Amino acid sequence: MGLSEYKNKRNFKESPEPTGATSKSGDQLIFVIQRHKASRLHYDFRLELEGVLKSWAVPKGPSMNPADKRLAMMVEDHPYDYKNFEGVIPSGYGAGIVEIWDQGTYTDIDNSDFTTAVKNLKAGLKAGNLKVALNGSKLKGEFALVKIKGREEENTWLLIKHNDKHAVSKPYSSEDLTDEDSPINEWLKQQKSGSKKKALL
Repeated sequence: MGLSEYKNKRNFKESPEPTGATSKSGDQLIFVIQRHKASRLHYDFRLELEGVLKSWAVPKGPSMNPADKRLAMMVEDHPYDYKNFEGVIPSGYGAGIVEIWDQGTYTDIDNSDFTTAVKNLKAGLKAGNLKVALNGSKLKGEFALVKIKGREEENTWLLIKHNDKHAVSKPYSSEDLTDEDSPINEWLKQQKSGSKKKALL
């Protein structure tokens, strides 16, 4: 997909987002999950591949429970430098607060050598059945991104946790694992407080 769509959607004179270019981390692939309060709160699931971050917007956030099939909408590729981005995007495309929720390294589920892993991941992405093994602080183990075929929206995928040793069987909410004093949570508290004040007037 490249970065042309990413760049066309943004005004870098106003947005603090990295203009970016293709890059690589070395001999390990990285992933990052960014919590994003735009028009709606959602999570951005990003996997490094071929020098960019392949990206999906996950409205309910990822889950460690295999029973949860999380909707994941594939969006434009993001530059590798986006892995470190946190901040406030001004009015326009994606306006709102971005914070890092989790990050780490990943590979294919066979834990192949780097070259083989990239080959397998590219093939899985093309086939619409991408299987990965994540090593993050919050997300660990095997996940699948499965493209839903026959849908009117061609970029519709599902993010599903595999039933491995890291999986949980109890209800799982990404929101329960956010820092209480994170920028987004502080903003939400202010909005809630403001709403209560208005209700009392």
